[in-house]
Amino acid sequence: MNISFDLDSTLIPNGKEFETEKRNRIAKLFGIEEIRKGTRELISDLQSQGHNIHIYTTSFRTKRKIRWTLKYYGIKVNRIVNQVENRKILKSRNINSSKYPPAFDFDLHIDDLKGVGIESEKFNFKVIIIQPTNKKWVEKIKYGITNLN
Repeated sequence: MNISFDLDSTLIPNGKEFETEKRNRIAKLFGIEEIRKGTRELISDLQSQGHNIHIYTTSFRTKRKIRWTLKYYGIKVNRIVNQVENRKILKSRNINSSKYPPAFDFDLHIDDLKGVGIESEKFNFKVIIIQPTNKKWVEKIKYGITNLN
């Protein structure tokens, strides 16, 4: 399955919503962002089950910056879609939605925004909404994937 993850408030904090992995001073100096504790293990586990993992964000971060941050934590993803690519593709398909994972062949999207959940119902795509403060977020994702159909 192709599974995409949002960044802001899902994997990367917008404050102190969740615990993060440790970064050294050099990483901070080079602009490596904090990442949610447990992300590497979750993604590794999903990949070992045969899933392809992607990043799908409406952030204007460059793909290079995102890849650099993920690499620091030992995370490799198949594809990164940022807001530049997202806008271009959705506009070309005349889709009026903040996100539309099927446009990128993503079978499931994981996000923190209730609005993306509403869009998933309107545009018929699968999503798991994770609250930033949910301490059992990994379990919720694994349960959601297992019970998707």
